[in-house]
Amino acid sequence: MVDVSAKPITVRTATASGRVTMKPETALMIQNHAASKGDVLGIARIAAINAVKLTPSLIPLCHAIPIDAVDVAFGFTGATTLECEVTVRSTGRTGVEMEAMSGVAAACLTVYDMCKSVDREMTIQSVRLMVKDGGESGRFVAE
Repeated sequence: MVDVSAKPITVRTATASGRVTMKPETALMIQNHAASKGDVLGIARIAAINAVKLTPSLIPLCHAIPIDAVDVAFGFTGATTLECEVTVRSTGRTGVEMEAMSGVAAACLTVYDMCKSVDREMTIQSVRLMVKDGGESGRFVAE
């Protein structure tokens, strides 16, 4: 594990995104809150938050850091694509990029789990870091 004890404590943020593509009828089921397992996006939001908090248990060598805030947003783009975005903020000595990406991955996997009985062809795509702020390397914005 990298020694971060000499780094200054600063506010650090990261935003990650990902998407789930699905059949149009699956998207309608989610939008109409008609899934047999319950509120797909509500449960996926909780999964994202849990994954952010549990990242050090999921990713070897990640530091356990205090999480100040997690924001999870979903939106459909077109008839078959659900976009997920997770923003994480922490005041600490190391960044929160892995936490944001873990949150997105867990949210997307939860959507799949909750809808797989009607659409096993869903795909999870493009889990990636979009923006990172804070720390020595400063700001990063994906192209």
